[in-house]
Amino acid sequence: MADDFRTLSELFGCGSGDAPAISAPGRPALTYEGLRRLAATTTKTLNALGIGRNDRLAIVLPNGPEMATAFLAIGAAATTAPLNPAYKVEELDFYLKDLAAKALIVDAEGHAAAEQAARQLGIPVLRLVTDKATAAGDFRLEGQSLGKAKLEGPAEPDDIALILHTSGTTSRPKIVPLSQVNVTASARHIRASLALTNADRCLNVMPLFHIHGLIAAVLSSLSAGASIFCTPGFNALNFFSLLDEAEPSWYTAVPTMHQAILSRASRNADSIAKAKLRFVRSSSSSLPPQVMAELESVFGCPVIEAYGMTEAAHQMASNPLPPLKRIAGSVGLAAGPDVAIMDNAGKLLEAGETGEIVIRGPNVTKGYENNPKANAEAFAHGWFHTGDQGTMDGEGYVRITGRLKEIINRGGEKVSPREVDEVLMDHPAVQQVVTFAMPHDKLGEEVAAAVVLREGQTASEREIRDFAASRLAGFKVPRKLVFLDEIPKGATGKLQRIGLAAKLGLG
Repeated sequence: MADDFRTLSELFGCGSGDAPAISAPGRPALTYEGLRRLAATTTKTLNALGIGRNDRLAIVLPNGPEMATAFLAIGAAATTAPLNPAYKVEELDFYLKDLAAKALIVDAEGHAAAEQAARQLGIPVLRLVTDKATAAGDFRLEGQSLGKAKLEGPAEPDDIALILHTSGTTSRPKIVPLSQVNVTASARHIRASLALTNADRCLNVMPLFHIHGLIAAVLSSLSAGASIFCTPGFNALNFFSLLDEAEPSWYTAVPTMHQAILSRASRNADSIAKAKLRFVRSSSSSLPPQVMAELESVFGCPVIEAYGMTEAAHQMASNPLPPLKRIAGSVGLAAGPDVAIMDNAGKLLEAGETGEIVIRGPNVTKGYENNPKANAEAFAHGWFHTGDQGTMDGEGYVRITGRLKEIINRGGEKVSPREVDEVLMDHPAVQQVVTFAMPHDKLGEEVAAAVVLREGQTASEREIRDFAASRLAGFKVPRKLVFLDEIPKGATGKLQRIGLAAKLGLG
């Protein structure tokens, strides 16, 4: 397999012509030859519409094969900016303006909020038209010409393939431009970590406006000549029927999705028995070791926890496949870029010392757009500073102790929310937990936790606090527990610690 690809167009050459590339429920598969043809046709259409390399196209489409191929085919000729279809008009107005989008792409049914925001900003709308009788993901673009494209033809290595915003939980979202080199390097790194081959098939349940789904599921698979089964998104109720239909060799998801799958596993024993999963991957937030153990027991395959973020075009570290060891609670070994631990003064630390996780490599963005302050802070001492606190052991396994901004400062005593999570998860009645900072008038911050109990189980706040007190120093024991049926999540299914106190009325 050629490993010299540096653009999406070149990456599409990794699969043999008649092999399936993109499939979906109840649809014939789009082959690699079909994908290459779609990309070439889309490039010509965009150029004819006055859109060329580095022109930015905001994409607001439902999850599914067309969202995958829109990213692929449009990204091979211009710059894609996928946006969450659940955004309201005000949010879409902000993102479209911030991106300086040249056009908005919606499907034939349209998207009222996105189109209203585009109208308000004078941004033209292009329609992505599909025929459900054709192969999954096949489409054509329709719209009015915007003039003459400045730079025609397929994108080149240093052109921007993808623009995403950071989540912006504590500040204004930052624009992250990712080049063709960045995204193809990350695809190659993930493919190598997972030993993907053309025999693999990924069941994608991740949203495709998120880096995890776009790169870890879609692009890494294509770089191996493998296929992706694109679902309408994650739904624990239909996950097992999709597992039956897709017959995948793996799937990748965030921990909350894995937990939802496990909650329905006992009712789907037949599907689990038939499944031929080679491994299960988890990324985008920390996987409780208890969930990892349960997943491995249920599916009878290794669970590979990886570490990713938008600025690295997703993957930075990954636990290896057997026979190398996987360490529960660790995000594994450097898997693509260089990874190190650094102190506040820019000194690299020794094994076992705690500091900030820093990275550098071909998958890492060159910098945030129009944000010199953020760039000065994040790109220092020759490394990108992730904002995560962690350690690396003598074998190179990385452990994240928490986001630096999420570490709870209780009157000068520092508490890692992840450490508390892992202890509370050992309580037999606890299904899910997220520990977070709660404002305190004297200490500044106090430890609190939101807890979801297992179905049919009961436990009082006192019982869980006593359990925690037997395993943790007194200052780490949550002073407040909130019992919930479901913990609020972000758009990509991640639990969000920052702002949770205010959301739950404790701020």
